[in-house]
Formats: sequence, C-alpha cells, structure tokens
Amino acid sequence: MSCPDCDAEVVAFAVPSSLREHAPADAAAICTRCLRVAPASEAGVADAATDDPNLGRVDPVFPSGEAGIALALCCGKLESFATNRESIEALVRHAEGASADVFAFLGRLDAADAAFDLDRRRATLIDAL
Repeated sequence: MSCPDCDAEVVAFAVPSSLREHAPADAAAICTRCLRVAPASEAGVADAATDDPNLGRVDPVFPSGEAGIALALCCGKLESFATNRESIEALVRHAEGASADVFAFLGRLDAADAAFDLDRRRATLIDAL
C-alpha cells in the first residue's frame, strides 16, 4: 500500500474515461513524496481508488475532481517531459477546462522529493504552454 518506487504513501484514484489514454491504468495512484504515478494495483490500493480522491494529501494545492486527477497524471509524466510532451499538454488543457489554474498550481506545488527537478519542469511547462 505504498509507492512502488520510494515506499511512501500514495493516493489512489479512478481515472475518468476522458483521461484514460494518459493513465497507466483505469485506477492509478500518485505518490505523496516522489509524485510518480503507477497503476493502483502495483501500489496495492486498487480497492481504494475513488472518483473524488483526497489529493490534498499529496499537496494542498491540488484541486478537486477531474482537474486534480488531470494534474496528478501530469505530475506522473513530468519525469520525462520530452517523451510525454503531447500527453502533458493534453492533461494541462483538460485541467484548465475543468477550471484549474495550472500556472498557479505549478507555482505553489511543493515537492522537494519529486522524482524530477520541479523548478526545471515548471520553467519548461511555462515556456511550452
């Protein structure tokens, strides 16, 4: 019941059908420490996946609902921006369409132990979008 990469707590969520092509599975989990996203079954939390996860356990700046799920999936893709650029851009558009302020989210997200350099990814996203 933890991150398969760093063993920290995870938050499980059901992936809406509109975001499934950008997810590792129909139910996924985001790590509260490294922000990696894995299938909920790999993290041992498949039964805990919900349509309205408490992503505030990852960081209080996560919005609720589909916007939060889109941003969680986006975080999971940021480790390799070049490989995942198309998916990241689609997830950002989806989050914005669900009323999330993506730039404010990225500016306030506090993830010192993320699996990627958050400051570099913020700058890359701002330049790309």
